[in-house]
Amino acid sequence: MNASEGQDLKSKLAEAARHRTVLDVDDQRVAKVYATAFLNAAAKHAQPDSVLEELESLVEDLFRADPQLEMFFSSNAIGRRPKEALIRKVLGGRASDVFVNFLLVLNDHDRLDMLRPILSESRRLQEQRTGKIRVEVRSAVPLPDDQRERLMQQLRETFHREPLLEARVDPELLGGLVVQAGNWLYDASVRTQLEELRTQIIERSSHEIQSGRDRFSS
Repeated sequence: MNASEGQDLKSKLAEAARHRTVLDVDDQRVAKVYATAFLNAAAKHAQPDSVLEELESLVEDLFRADPQLEMFFSSNAIGRRPKEALIRKVLGGRASDVFVNFLLVLNDHDRLDMLRPILSESRRLQEQRTGKIRVEVRSAVPLPDDQRERLMQQLRETFHREPLLEARVDPELLGGLVVQAGNWLYDASVRTQLEELRTQIIERSSHEIQSGRDRFSS
């Protein structure tokens, strides 16, 4: 990335810095501004997917392996210069110029503590741009291949987007499955069905008891 492109990215990201508040009550909105500028800068170099992978690797791999690194980036007690030096030392020559420059811009605006929400927003925006949607599926047992494919087809027809399935086993469900995409939720688990049945029985019993009392009183 040349100097003019770096300056262009800085000007786009500067807007996010102006939204900072003491309580960071609108972190999601600010993260979206940074994520949008981040992906737009990567798209100019035809690198949105690879640069997003670099951000994922930093947050999910490096931070997990070395929690002190995340604490270092997030600490307000540490100045910008030590953070810049570490970014250049750890990632210089190993990561793309777009990604390194993005981290330096975040550092300039004291926003390195927002890497996780920025990653979340970047994923969501990139999935939206590429016609995909992330779907979480919980089931009592691993989904057979044929059931998984039927579910994928149903999700395509429902959302008109390509589902990115994140399936995991949850024995507490007893049977059936729970599917969630954003705020959309489909719960067909045996546990939920049993709880609904239990509620219906309790409500019916309460109604019959009250009806009996009313007849006795009359």
